[in-house]
Amino acid sequence: MGKIALFFIICFSSFSQTHLYGVLKDSQNNPIASASVILKDASEQTVAYIYSNENGTYQISFKKKGTFSLNILALGFEKQAIEIEINENTPKEIINNFILKEKINEIKEIIIQSNLPIIVKKDTVIFDPKAFMTGNEQTVEDMLKKIPGLNIDSNGTIKIGEQEIEKVMVDGDDMFEKGYKILTKNMPVNPINKVELYQNYSNNKHLKGIEKSKKVALNLTLKDNYKRIWFGNTSLGYGVVSENRYETKVNVMNFGKNEKFYFLSNLNNVGANVTGDLNQLIRPFRFDEPGSIGDDQTANKLLNISVELPNLKQKRVNFNNSEMLSLNSIFTLSKKVKLKAIGILNTDEVDFFKNNMQFFTLGTSNFENTENFVGRKSEITGFGKIDVTYDISKDKTLQYTGKFNTTEERNRSNLLFNTDFLNEKLTTNNQLIDQKLVVTNKLKKNKVLLFSGRYINEKTPQNYSTNQFIFDDLFTENANYTKQFSQNKMEFFGFETHLLDRKENQNLLELKIGNQLRIDNLNTSFELQNNNTIISLPIGFQNDLKYTTNNIYLNTKYTFNYKNIALTTQSNFHQLFNSISNVAAKANQNAFFIIPKIDFEWKINKKNKILTSYSNTTTNASILDVYSGFIQTGFRSFNRGIETFNQLNATTTLFNYNYGSWGDKFFANFSLMYSKDNDFFSSNSIIMPNYSQTEKILIQDKALFSISSNIDKYLKPIKSNLKFSFIGSNSNFKNSVNNTALREVKILSAEYGLQLRSGFRGFFNYHVGSTFNYNQIKTSIQNSFTDNMTFLDLSFIFNKKFNIQLQSERYFFGNLEKTNNKYYFLDIETQYVVKENKLTFSLSGNNLFNTTTFKNYSISDVNISKTEYRLLPRFLLLTMEFRF
Repeated sequence: MGKIALFFIICFSSFSQTHLYGVLKDSQNNPIASASVILKDASEQTVAYIYSNENGTYQISFKKKGTFSLNILALGFEKQAIEIEINENTPKEIINNFILKEKINEIKEIIIQSNLPIIVKKDTVIFDPKAFMTGNEQTVEDMLKKIPGLNIDSNGTIKIGEQEIEKVMVDGDDMFEKGYKILTKNMPVNPINKVELYQNYSNNKHLKGIEKSKKVALNLTLKDNYKRIWFGNTSLGYGVVSENRYETKVNVMNFGKNEKFYFLSNLNNVGANVTGDLNQLIRPFRFDEPGSIGDDQTANKLLNISVELPNLKQKRVNFNNSEMLSLNSIFTLSKKVKLKAIGILNTDEVDFFKNNMQFFTLGTSNFENTENFVGRKSEITGFGKIDVTYDISKDKTLQYTGKFNTTEERNRSNLLFNTDFLNEKLTTNNQLIDQKLVVTNKLKKNKVLLFSGRYINEKTPQNYSTNQFIFDDLFTENANYTKQFSQNKMEFFGFETHLLDRKENQNLLELKIGNQLRIDNLNTSFELQNNNTIISLPIGFQNDLKYTTNNIYLNTKYTFNYKNIALTTQSNFHQLFNSISNVAAKANQNAFFIIPKIDFEWKINKKNKILTSYSNTTTNASILDVYSGFIQTGFRSFNRGIETFNQLNATTTLFNYNYGSWGDKFFANFSLMYSKDNDFFSSNSIIMPNYSQTEKILIQDKALFSISSNIDKYLKPIKSNLKFSFIGSNSNFKNSVNNTALREVKILSAEYGLQLRSGFRGFFNYHVGSTFNYNQIKTSIQNSFTDNMTFLDLSFIFNKKFNIQLQSERYFFGNLEKTNNKYYFLDIETQYVVKENKLTFSLSGNNLFNTTTFKNYSISDVNISKTEYRLLPRFLLLTMEFRF
């Protein structure tokens, strides 16, 4: 009887429901997807809501009776609403189709639903993070990973689709620019109220709506009870039942209206990289942005003996001992003046372990090298930055940025190379002074004039030595060790004037005129020594070079807009004055060239967009291309440049197709790119067991073809997001090895994978995915391999006080021996909240399977390499976090 009663209850419940159906279309009979369909009762309370699907259809089921209003909201269309009366005589199925009229006037704001987690404005999407968080988030980065449409990789880089964000602000103020990882990896999540995503973002407020910007940025708004007060957190973690491991964090902050402070420190030896890529803060790069003159200027190091780590999580391979202190503040000195000051001190000691076997196949010469490497890098970085913004008037702003950076790096290694034991020592000192001034004058509502000036001074002296002499086949001297002293010093002076004029028909004119002067001084001295006595300075292994490039340029750019089509034509005129001088001679060159480019963008409709471009580029040779003497770049390798002036020419064609946008339930992107280097720098190499010498040569015809695709799909039946990605490339070029004729090298690579991430509201969630990597290289022989990485992450939120996270990974290497080609990892983290927003204990376990070594396989056009790395052993870390 109970089952029969239950049957009738279910049937009665189903029969008592009213079903609303319909199709939404525009005036051209095209379906309208992602429109909000909201049913409200007489008191304006929401009864039900839904989005129209890709076919424009909607369906709402409900049980109430009375008078209701059915509201249709779609971006770019006028709102429509009808009244519906539901009583005992109303049919159970009601069909209402809508033809929506396009709204000519700009829609200032569309609220998808007052109690929904997303609000859409003109160029802003506002997320309520509470709707996406599961309760185990500790930092801002943990929170952002849960927000749909944001992609955060293992290094902390944040992307919207495939585009990296510009910055992460707090209540509208930015401290770290491209170095935002310092904030996202450390700031606690509990003060965050909303996350705002700014589209078509402009770093300069006067350029908003004038420049053609596709940049995106994030802004974190704070809860009211966290404003204008000091708050923060501290955590203490220590290893249990494992060797000595620790991690200590302190965050102290105050975000007021006129002053903002953020102080943080971190000490750890558990492999955590809390600064992200610090170089993004020291040397941010913005391509072709107004006022970004000099962003591409840097002095490069010539030699590095650290080990390139495998593509694993930092906590598996980073044998660190790191201490970081960061003091950051923003002061609103007056209504016109704002000052931002940043100071960072970071020290780190990193140990490296590597066993490497290289198999060289060079025509008739075949040999094998082995390297057993143990090294340590000690580094201390001091960085300071001051930003001053002065609003001269409502339409005029002056911005000054001053930066100073000093980095001292000491590398030591013990290397067993075949049967020779080498001790390497390398000291590197980097000093950077960077001054920039930008004045912005908004002449009219849609016309802006910018004046930019910049001075950069950077030098990177290096001292390198080994205690063994392995170059008997290269030098005849009776030496027992070698030394090299080098310094690469760069000075940059630049200024430019940039005009942007947005016409009434939305066409955009850009004119830019400027002058950039770069002076490089490269000095290297390679010594053969015997018992602390210099016995030779080999000819052809010394450099004393001054290279000057003076670039006077005029860039013209015009964008034509017609309905949904935008055509951009660009011509850049360059007059170069180059000079090279050394002890022996001095040479000058005057070169004039034009760089043309054309872009075509077609927004077919709201869902479909096509972008194509064609460019012909000319690149001037740099200091690292023109030096004449060999420079030691590794314990057995020497490189040198081409000695002469060169401008390299290349053409690039791009095609890109977008369906939907990053926030849609279905989004797809497809790109094709073909690049042809009409002339390029290749290499002529002499490769022997104990040494290699590589010199640059100029040859013609290098080609690259690449294809990429990304698909994002929300699967409603299982409440999960599916992601598919593919990127492949095919390139060919020529080089010479061991004085042979030029040989053709063909490289084919492909990376493809799937990910599925759930969005359940219950206690359980998952994230699973798999990525394949294929690489093939053809010369006179062919080598190829396929690798795979598969992961499964599980999350269990039992209640507000207790949760467990499991992370597992499997790596497979196709060309390693079967006994060593599979690796498994398992991590676990549990959290127990003693008092909400006050005290939390966590226990984390890293590398629970205790995998102590990791091998991978790689190929190049001259060798096959098998490398074994040492991994951090299994450890458990007990952490106490206190918030105040």
